[in-house]
Amino acid sequence: MKNNDSILEQKVKSIEVKAGKSVSRLLSEMENTGFQGRKLAESVSVLEKMIKDPAVTILFGFSASLAVAGQWKIVKWLIENNFVDVLVSTGANISEDLIEDMGYSYYKGSDKLDASKLFDKGFNRYYDILGKESDYIEMTEMISDFILSLTENYNYSSRELLFQFGLWLEDKEIESLTTTAAKHNVPVFCPGIADSPYGDAALIAKSKGFTLSIDAMKDYIEFMSLAEHVDETGIIYIGGGVPKDFIQLFAATNNLLYENRIIPNKENIRSRQGTDETYYPHKYAVQITTDSPQWGGLSGCTFEEEISWGKETAEGNFVQCYCDATIGLPIISHALAERINFQRAEKELSLKYSDIEQLKNNGDY
Repeated sequence: MKNNDSILEQKVKSIEVKAGKSVSRLLSEMENTGFQGRKLAESVSVLEKMIKDPAVTILFGFSASLAVAGQWKIVKWLIENNFVDVLVSTGANISEDLIEDMGYSYYKGSDKLDASKLFDKGFNRYYDILGKESDYIEMTEMISDFILSLTENYNYSSRELLFQFGLWLEDKEIESLTTTAAKHNVPVFCPGIADSPYGDAALIAKSKGFTLSIDAMKDYIEFMSLAEHVDETGIIYIGGGVPKDFIQLFAATNNLLYENRIIPNKENIRSRQGTDETYYPHKYAVQITTDSPQWGGLSGCTFEEEISWGKETAEGNFVQCYCDATIGLPIISHALAERINFQRAEKELSLKYSDIEQLKNNGDY
């Protein structure tokens, strides 16, 4: 073993149970254990470095349907503390959170309940959570009321739409992720917005004679244009899916906006043989996911694999924890609450106001 002495420098340390131990302290001890417990602990350490790095803009990917499982207020807390600079979400997570603030609830159920009886009684099941279809429809109708307040024949990006929605909800004193994001000037992108209550709400608006137009390419251009206004990037993925891919591409394809393939005022440029493309890899990356890499999908793709795409670097600070987000997210957020004792500055990303808001200010709307 003489030639391998260097790999034996760090010893595993067994955890001892002590009353009153903080979440942060427990995770510090878990960094000296193994398996996904260690990965969870390492995730918090990378997140702490990311948040404390003043040069870093944090992009947060929020996938699946976690609002129904009681997770959305954690993300709200992250936004309120400026731990998130850009939010990329599924439509579910930024609509189903409205149920609670409308005075309704989701309910603890079971995956063993009779699905046919649930349907007959008007309940939808999310594994072991139940939601009333009547509440869901009322939430969708409320979104359609918002859509009917918009300007027809204008091509919205999802960011513009969701910024306006946040302001609209704030006027109604309804707290939500979009409300919080609008208050804190955090742009929210939803690349798959039609596949959610927003799409259903647009159908309702269409039945009343209003056609909502969302421009997917405008969305993509707006998102990639942020590159000119950031230095380094750190990424957090809760789950995978479209939000993960959308954010990962930020490192590899934002240069296509510029004829010479170089983004102005950017220094961390990477290049490779056989192409004139430039790459701006993410400096930090954390993912909490249950998706496995061996199936070849992006959701479970490892950061090590993505080094070959120029999305991360071999010397980067990244860690993936294969864990249910409803376990990982509450633990890491409480550890951060214990470890971070300063006010992180809000980022200026040139998208503080939507095009609609600018038109209003100019008197052209």
